[in-house]
Amino acid sequence: MVRRSSVAAALLAACLLGTAALPASAAEPLDRKAVEQIVREYLLANPEIILEAVQALEKKQQDESAAATVEAIRANREQLTASKASPVLGNPKGDIVLVEFFDYQCGYCKHSQPERNAALKEDGKVKLVLKEFPILGPGSVVATKAALAARAQDRYAPLHEALMQHQGRLDEDTVMQIAEKAGLDVAKLRKDMESPSVQAEIDANLALARQLGIQGTPAFVIGDTLVPGAIEKDTFLELFKTARAAAKEKQG
Repeated sequence: MVRRSSVAAALLAACLLGTAALPASAAEPLDRKAVEQIVREYLLANPEIILEAVQALEKKQQDESAAATVEAIRANREQLTASKASPVLGNPKGDIVLVEFFDYQCGYCKHSQPERNAALKEDGKVKLVLKEFPILGPGSVVATKAALAARAQDRYAPLHEALMQHQGRLDEDTVMQIAEKAGLDVAKLRKDMESPSVQAEIDANLALARQLGIQGTPAFVIGDTLVPGAIEKDTFLELFKTARAAAKEKQG
């Protein structure tokens, strides 16, 4: 977020310098102090001008950021929606794709999960691509490696759900206990967690998040839209509706 005080100071300085640099008439040269006084008095009498300029600058920056995000999403569409290394839940043959970046120790992710699941169930035609994004410490990394390794036992979904439902911090012992309760062979899981493909998926997700400007969790991508933060069931359903309409418009 741009600091208003800094921007206002920069605008004022630019105004003063720009005005003082105006070409002077040979008959009546401009006096710098007089110009500065005129500018000062005008801004004091009309302070809303600075606020309007700051707001216009902020809007321009937001628009540029949004445009860059859309461009990044489009450039990475294949990796976002069709990577074979990323787990898929929901309806694998869905007509639209929801991508979620999440961390197993993120409270906002845990809040969004039942809302997301309810929306997926009600809609029934959304493919969910999960991007493991462990950014909240060593416990998150262990949980992510375990979840990705669980695919070798065809137990990703049960372990994913169990880890998301867990309340409290995660460490290796806790993750293994959760995995065992979720029906996994823990000895095999530990071995599979060291697979290069597991670390490769984590590295790919971290790099992808950087390209999209994602710095926290959860973050959802659907169509050309990036939505950061926890959201509710109705918002998910509205996003699904909007994504379908946009896809239909592109096709038509």
